[in-house]
Amino acid sequence: MKNKPAYAIDSVDHALQLAQLLQQEGSLRVTDAAERLNVSRSTAHRLLAMLVYRDFAVQGDDRRYRPGETLRPTLISHGPISLLRQIGTPHLRELAGRVHETANLQVRAGTEIRFIASVECDQVLRVGDRTGRILPAHKASGGMALLAALDEDALRALYEDDPDRPDLDVLGKQFALIRKRGFAVNDQKTETGVVGIGVVLAPHQNPLAAIALAAPSVRVNRVRLEELRSELELAAAALTRELVVHLPS
Repeated sequence: MKNKPAYAIDSVDHALQLAQLLQQEGSLRVTDAAERLNVSRSTAHRLLAMLVYRDFAVQGDDRRYRPGETLRPTLISHGPISLLRQIGTPHLRELAGRVHETANLQVRAGTEIRFIASVECDQVLRVGDRTGRILPAHKASGGMALLAALDEDALRALYEDDPDRPDLDVLGKQFALIRKRGFAVNDQKTETGVVGIGVVLAPHQNPLAAIALAAPSVRVNRVRLEELRSELELAAAALTRELVVHLPS
């Protein structure tokens, strides 16, 4: 289970988080960086300046910071990341508080799933903050739920040029089950000892993102899984209703 080190160095962590955000979202203003890290504008400016110095970022004429040469090219999610995070984070807090497990908000970019917001629970044994993590979409619960929303032609086109593509026939059967029951489960596919359960957020019938719970496998049995599913679906419905108000149809 990948959790934050006991003796984490905040300045390093902040710089790495900014590098992840630049890589995944494409650009940031100083005010965006300060808000996301919960630091002052001056601190955010110094962190971004160091990223520029080391070629992790470049600053354009519009004063926005963008990925530098050091960050590998990667697909950008076309979802409204800032809006999803702004609206979704309070729902994650409420959900994590109710079920006492870590809640995550995820978007898909190509064949990857990106964790754009994460709220840890209050348990001593818990899954840590996953913000910024990238996982194969066909293994993570939120990614599976989002892939299951694609039709067969779209799914095959997505993996057409991927030399490491999974068995799409096997995935097709798994996705049919996910569509039937309305949620996806990642039983230690991405991390030993971690179980994830995810559902799609589809405002205006558009599969835009996924909300998921992550828990230590020792706490998840059939009864507990059903409890988590029920609470997750309630949170997804509430978040979707709010997104509908803010997104064009």
